[in-house]
Amino acid sequence: MKNFSKNNTSNPKKRSNQKNHLKSNNFSEDKKQAKQFKFAKNNFNSKDESFLSKQKNNKNNHSFDSKRRINMNRSNNFPSRISDDRRDELPNKKNFDDWIWGKHSVFSVLNSQRPINRIWCTSDIFSSEKFYLLLKDFKSKGVLIEEVSWNRLSQLTFGATHQGIAIQLASSKFIPLRKLIELSLSNSTNSIIIALDGITDPHNVGAIIRSAEAFGCRGIILPQRRSCGLTGTVAKVAAGALEHIPVSRVVNLNRAVEELKKNGFSAVGLSVEGQLSISKFKEKPPLLLIIGSEDKGISLITQKKCDYLLKIPLIGKTNSLNASVAAAVSLFHLTQN
Repeated sequence: MKNFSKNNTSNPKKRSNQKNHLKSNNFSEDKKQAKQFKFAKNNFNSKDESFLSKQKNNKNNHSFDSKRRINMNRSNNFPSRISDDRRDELPNKKNFDDWIWGKHSVFSVLNSQRPINRIWCTSDIFSSEKFYLLLKDFKSKGVLIEEVSWNRLSQLTFGATHQGIAIQLASSKFIPLRKLIELSLSNSTNSIIIALDGITDPHNVGAIIRSAEAFGCRGIILPQRRSCGLTGTVAKVAAGALEHIPVSRVVNLNRAVEELKKNGFSAVGLSVEGQLSISKFKEKPPLLLIIGSEDKGISLITQKKCDYLLKIPLIGKTNSLNASVAAAVSLFHLTQN
């Protein structure tokens, strides 16, 4: 015991040195750990900053992509530019007076005697047992029927609950081509019929109908496609003329021209490339006057069906006339023969 305690308590200076050595070792270890922690902290901060910057860039890119995606969707759903032959199918958002949608409402109208200008429906509706026979009958009568997607129909009706079908009413009834020919030939003094080829502007169509009725024409022929129907705008511009002149809508204009020629009509087309001035044309009725659009004129196939291509002589710097004005000038010359 004595030796043991002596050994432990002896040499206090040595014990003090041992304590100082332990303290220095602990201090160096703490200092080393502090340096390692500081190094790790610095590395962590730099990585964290780079990570945050990457996240920020990704967020900005995602925001840009989202905006671009929204703009693309907007441009797809609501195109800023619409082709002329489809412009008349987009209704004014504030004017749906002549539009009806919904399966039950449309079915009731289709079974009534109300005139119809155009029908849009999905493929499921067109092939359904309830609508197939009705739509097929209207298509044979010249009513334009388009099978469109659900989204396209929602775009046309501005998000209305259309249930897959919508129709646009006509301002006047269409009559079959055969009946129009019979009515025209019953009055041999002024048997002139006007056919419109590719005129999609309702203001032009309405003005032509007004001039045709004023000059005593016997009827109007509208092709099923590439032509404006008897919309409310057409009726307004026509100023009541639709009540006094019959209109026929045909599936194929060229076949209609051939049918009229078989019944004794001479097909006369208006063209800037015509070789004969309309003032020198002396052919007697019955006549079929074909008027094309201002930009494209009469189609080449229809021109080949014409017996005569006439031009309106112009002496000014303007090389063409508005389609409705050209129709009025032509009708004045043709009715004076």
